[in-house]
Amino acid sequence: MGMPGITELIIILAIVFLLFGAKRLPDLAKGLGQSITNFKAGLNENQSEETETTTQAQRENGTPPKEKTG
Repeated sequence: MGMPGITELIIILAIVFLLFGAKRLPDLAKGLGQSITNFKAGLNENQSEETETTTQAQRENGTPPKEKTG
């Protein structure tokens, strides 16, 4: 099952337009964008907390921190 073609995308967009109407589509797009932004912020926050915890544990154990490789 490959990528949908232009015709399929137009049909899907037409169905979405009919279901939600022209007034609600901008609100839906805005909400989706905010959700994605919040999700990415949560991922970045989780990664930074994990890094801080690892660094703190290494300091307490006396092991040198690992160097990041590009």
